[in-house]
Amino acid sequence: MRLSGGPTKDEILAISLFKMGLKPGDHFMDIGCGTGKVSIHAATKVKKVSALDIREEAITLGKKAAEDAGITNVEFFHGSASELIPLLPRPDCVFIGGSRELSVVLPLLARRNVRTIVLNAVKLDTIHAAITLMRDLGIFQEAINVQVSHAGRLGTDYMWRPANPVTIIVGGAAGC
Repeated sequence: MRLSGGPTKDEILAISLFKMGLKPGDHFMDIGCGTGKVSIHAATKVKKVSALDIREEAITLGKKAAEDAGITNVEFFHGSASELIPLLPRPDCVFIGGSRELSVVLPLLARRNVRTIVLNAVKLDTIHAAITLMRDLGIFQEAINVQVSHAGRLGTDYMWRPANPVTIIVGGAAGC
């Protein structure tokens, strides 16, 4: 089973987790958890992870990946983030890997004074919408455009093979 978008690339994951500033007692929320890769990596650094996705196949993949990794502090929730967020305990940190419902999800997180929100985006419309909305909510901190290339074979030599750039957008409640 394969999900559209694929798992977060390792280099992007490393930067995103660093920007998150995770602490051992944190409740981490992964919105649009997909394969569970971000949730599993965060789970090793925090107390509790809530992984949300609207796709049943994502929840199935995430649960299997967590089980295979021996991770026990991740709870998976199937459904719309806008409906699930108010029902769950307030997270300290949130990773957003999908762009659905940003106009509803970001205000919900801002009202709950989430310390850190990290959103990964590849589409220009999503980047613009996220930065504009975070700025309007008073929670925008920074945006970083990351371009990663890996060396790949070209005949008997090597060349750079670039991956699609990803914009990492960081926000959150000031002073938390």
